[in-house]
Amino acid sequence: MTDVQALVKTLDFQLDIQSDNEGLLYDATLEARSVYNETIRLAKEGVDWNTIPDRVADDANLVKNTTQRVVAKALGAMENYYEYDDFGLPSHTKDGAYPLRANYEEGYNLSLTDDGDVAFRISAKPYKHVKGILDGSDTHLDILKTALESDEWNIGTAEALFHNDNAELHVNVTNTKQTVRDKHDSRTVVGVDVNEDNVALTALSEDGVEDTLVIDFSEIKFERHRYFTMRKRVQNAGKDSTHDTLEGREERFVRDRLHKVSRHIVEWSQQFEKPCIVFEDLKEMRDSIDYGTRMNRRLHHLPFRALQFYTSYKASFEGIPTAWIDPAYTSQRCPMCGHTERANRHKKRFKCKSCEHQDHSDRGASVNIAVKGVKKLDWTVPALNSLPVVRKVRRRASGAVDAPTVTHPTVRGYQADGRMGVSD
Repeated sequence: MTDVQALVKTLDFQLDIQSDNEGLLYDATLEARSVYNETIRLAKEGVDWNTIPDRVADDANLVKNTTQRVVAKALGAMENYYEYDDFGLPSHTKDGAYPLRANYEEGYNLSLTDDGDVAFRISAKPYKHVKGILDGSDTHLDILKTALESDEWNIGTAEALFHNDNAELHVNVTNTKQTVRDKHDSRTVVGVDVNEDNVALTALSEDGVEDTLVIDFSEIKFERHRYFTMRKRVQNAGKDSTHDTLEGREERFVRDRLHKVSRHIVEWSQQFEKPCIVFEDLKEMRDSIDYGTRMNRRLHHLPFRALQFYTSYKASFEGIPTAWIDPAYTSQRCPMCGHTERANRHKKRFKCKSCEHQDHSDRGASVNIAVKGVKKLDWTVPALNSLPVVRKVRRRASGAVDAPTVTHPTVRGYQADGRMGVSD
């Protein structure tokens, strides 16, 4: 039987609280600490655990559901103390604020506003609510909005807490109908090479390379440079408000393009049998970048990780697993003979100094990523005797694919412009 993994995520948000209610929320977290500590005290005294929730709730200045969730957390901690035989350790009580735990639509509520934001209402204390707007990563906000609009999702418990003096809400969401297939059950590996102006894809199965595609998005680099120039001008003119407006426009532009490209990657991957999408693990890359002021600015602003994570969570919605590999030498290694040398690559041209193989450099890197993905899944790497001719598509500002560069016939139900269609 194939192992599957339920689509469960914990989403973290900062709270933009209306008026002066932040003090109310902090007071409630202190009350939650008192509830937790009182539960521990009663349990240690040998009070019947079944009677503790009602006994604590009688004196707690919290919503009953919230009190019950905090008590359950404390009793769960006590079970662990007994299980690991460390009940004799110090008090096990908490200092400072303690998270408010609440069930959805009982202790807290979420809703979409007309502006597309997510509003929250937390029952901090009986008949006293904390309201405002959630702020967080685009990825987490997109997932939460999907959960609010879809019947296939359950929004579960949440914790309101303070982290480094900032109010946060951590929300659990579960898709009960959707599962993510175990990556070891895959039949096709899709290597994804993310670059400054494109993303290159290669689908590799036990029979060899199934197909490759290069998706250009050079407008992201162009627009970021344009906005950078405009911001410098308004900054020099002392117009800080205009500077912030331009920065917001740039972020929305880039986010929109990344969502379109990531959706394209997932749709392209779905045509292959049981795909697993493989990325380079680039989390350490930014720390090692130092090529001078101008080049550093360009590279530090590239949306490598954002595009990878947008693609990853969109793939999970389709039940497609993802994997991460070491990026070492993926752009310098010849996919045909394995020869590795920095001189093999010059801009978008790859020419192996050993076997004379020539290729689009980014497509070659995606082949190497797919090969590393195959090895990570413990497959036998298929022979790469030949590679398909590179096919490129370009995404325009409207999101549609326009003026494609076609270098080989359409295959596997994809039109030459990269959209789903019927092959000739």
